[in-house]
Amino acid sequence: MGMHKKRADHYPRIDAFDFRPGKPLRGRYEIVHRLGAGWESEVYLIRERATGIERTAKFFFPHRNEREKASIFYAKKLHKLRQCPIVIQYYLQDSIIHHGVPVTFLVSEFVEGELLSTFLARQPGKRLSPFQAVHLLHALATGMEAIHQLGEYHGDLHSDNIIVQRYGLGFELKLLDMFHWGASSAQHIHDDVINLIRLFYDAIGGAKHYARQPAAVKAICCGLKRSLILRKFKTAGQLRRHLETLEWS
Repeated sequence: MGMHKKRADHYPRIDAFDFRPGKPLRGRYEIVHRLGAGWESEVYLIRERATGIERTAKFFFPHRNEREKASIFYAKKLHKLRQCPIVIQYYLQDSIIHHGVPVTFLVSEFVEGELLSTFLARQPGKRLSPFQAVHLLHALATGMEAIHQLGEYHGDLHSDNIIVQRYGLGFELKLLDMFHWGASSAQHIHDDVINLIRLFYDAIGGAKHYARQPAAVKAICCGLKRSLILRKFKTAGQLRRHLETLEWS
């Protein structure tokens, strides 16, 4: 194997960085605190030293980022979707040396708000009214429509990777961790639609409250039967248009 084909598994395995608050990054940023961790990375709140502006930095575990495939894929997808309001904005890629090992990180905007799961848990009865839930679903469907129109998909929509920034008559949302590998297909688009309906179903209280929901709500959920849902809503755009012409009995 040549010197330029060094494999990531030759690096020591790193499963946690444990960066301390105040740690400098390239002389430009400093660590504020950790925000979370996943299979391939840890995410930290960082501060730009010159301006005091806060960002997020996603640090990839070297053994999960062989030849920087994961970080490059992630950055390119974020850039491609930069005009989609529901997508977090990407700024730059950089690297540091951690215990003698090169570690790549991506800097993106810091989104204030709370996870949708947390937001729902603090609502009366831990659920939304049908009217509120329709507005939530409309915001999600509109956001996903823009992503689908660019030939991309999410692949894992659930209430722990959606951030609620603001809400009132409508919802302002951002998506997290939407960067599954592989090209988009009709199957991926359909899975996103099914997950949108499932989020709506759970937001109104799930099976416990479904029987008492209005007919308009049941017409959206279709009893969570995949074939019935996809007969009506093959894309997020079709779902969005249905919600905009919804008639309540």
